[in-house]
Amino acid sequence: MPTDFDTVIDRRGTSCLKYDFAVERGYPQGILPFWVADMDFRTPQPVIEELTRRVQHGIFGYTDPKESYKQTIVDWMTKHHGWTPSTKALTITPGVVFALATAVRCFTEPGDAILLQQPVYYPFSEVIRQNGRLLVNSPLVLQDGHYEIDFADFEEKIIKNKVKLFLLCSPHNPAGRVWTREELLRIASICLKHSVLIVSDEIHEEFVRPGFQHMPLASLSPEIAAQTITCTSPSKTFNLAGLQISNIFIENDELRKRFRAEISAAGYSQPNALGLFAAQAAYAKGTDWLKELLAYIEGNYQKTKAFLAEKMPKVTLIEPEGTYLLWLDFSAYDLSDEELDDIIINDANLWLDSGHIFGKAGRGFQRLNIACPWSTLEDGLEHLAKAFENR
Repeated sequence: MPTDFDTVIDRRGTSCLKYDFAVERGYPQGILPFWVADMDFRTPQPVIEELTRRVQHGIFGYTDPKESYKQTIVDWMTKHHGWTPSTKALTITPGVVFALATAVRCFTEPGDAILLQQPVYYPFSEVIRQNGRLLVNSPLVLQDGHYEIDFADFEEKIIKNKVKLFLLCSPHNPAGRVWTREELLRIASICLKHSVLIVSDEIHEEFVRPGFQHMPLASLSPEIAAQTITCTSPSKTFNLAGLQISNIFIENDELRKRFRAEISAAGYSQPNALGLFAAQAAYAKGTDWLKELLAYIEGNYQKTKAFLAEKMPKVTLIEPEGTYLLWLDFSAYDLSDEELDDIIINDANLWLDSGHIFGKAGRGFQRLNIACPWSTLEDGLEHLAKAFENR
């Protein structure tokens, strides 16, 4: 039976970050949220059944992954991405951001330079600054509605600032880029040349639109794999963020040893018991569900694109290659960030992610999450269009 993605499920009252904390975060009660990157869809039925079975057991003691868990994750990577990392390379963390922060603390010293590419997922900036490191930005270049890497600037920033570590977002959030093999090879070549460790956040790896292909950076060569930490998780793919589990691949034995020691020093040991079982069930039995999900999200994208073209032609939609997050350019309205936020929050009654939190290059933009039933998304778009109809 096909999965029903149209039914609206009320998430309020579940301590849901997306819906239940508007007032606490300074937003009006009842605002329509399209900000945080989780989905308004139920996780695959096999995952629910596995969690139910595990909960009915009734004992939730300390848990560690069996070899079968690791093999299931590796099998998924092989089947879906043509990459077969070793099972020994896998380390579990409670989240990708936790892994990013761990890598920053483990492989750099206070004051060291860390490179990123803004506009980019804002926790990248936070894990750099909050750990006392120097943020170095090689901004993506927006050309004809498409973001590109300025490789000359990328290398110049590395040399000038003696960059020690690069945080790669692949696929890129919020720009929606799915980097090509050629782009990834150029990134890796520069980083290897200057002994820069690469931490690749690939959490959106399954959300790739038709005609594009995600390539794990570490899959490109053994030399690249030896200088790359690959961060993956079922949380985005199967809507499991609350179960706090991510799979981090580090083929380099010495790097992996140091990374695990830093995790231990932070006080983390065994993974969430339910997260472990949910992840294994999702990767073992979630392929068909994911295919249906991707088709539904593509439909939402096409409808949103048509809606904006008809009712909000002044908004430029950056054509995404991946993720379920749309990057909308409102600069034609000639508004300050404060004015734009005020209209969206108080006139449209919408909670989006303001572009400026992704870096200076995000000013005038807003990020919109389309991973929800079309009726919910359509309602939000109607609110947005009405708020801007006379501007």
